[in-house]
Amino acid sequence: MTIHYPGDAELLRAEIAAAAARMIAEDGADYGTAKRKAARLILGNQRIGGNILPDNAQIEDEVREYQALFFGEEHAQHLLHLRRLAVELMEKLAEFKPWLTGAVLKGTATEHSDIHLQLFADNGKDVAVFLLNAGINYEVTESPHFRHPDRAVETLSFMWKKEAVHLTLYDLGDLRGAGRKNPERADINTVRGLLENENT
Repeated sequence: MTIHYPGDAELLRAEIAAAAARMIAEDGADYGTAKRKAARLILGNQRIGGNILPDNAQIEDEVREYQALFFGEEHAQHLLHLRRLAVELMEKLAEFKPWLTGAVLKGTATEHSDIHLQLFADNGKDVAVFLLNAGINYEVTESPHFRHPDRAVETLSFMWKKEAVHLTLYDLGDLRGAGRKNPERADINTVRGLLENENT
């Protein structure tokens, strides 16, 4: 297959983004997996350059369009539910400076999406003790650091009110790098603002 730039490349990116968005919205696929599967679906097994693949921002836009078209009010209500739960958790975990991230913040959450919070503490064990004292059993995994992808940080995962929650633990010093105007994360006041806008 010969790709003539730039028109063909742009059309392919759009087609791959739309197919990936459908997989994310319908099946809960992660962005990387959906992108690869969509590319194989459309282009077969041929090797393609990275410049043909859509970036996550383009796929996010397609996810929003797909959800608005096919899920409408159902998606809006589920997103509202997840954001309310996120605020409840952030209130309970206020001493650990919680920030909301991921699809629940961006508005692209599906029925498969989990709540992701970043916490900042002098000692991550304090979060573990807090959860145990609250009667919450959790599993421990590792996630890449948001500023240093080559570094791993602990993530505590559990079910809360029938929704999956992941708390990624950072040092207090990392809070300076979170950035209050970063669209990738939001503090509790910002999330409350989102809820107020949804209720007006």
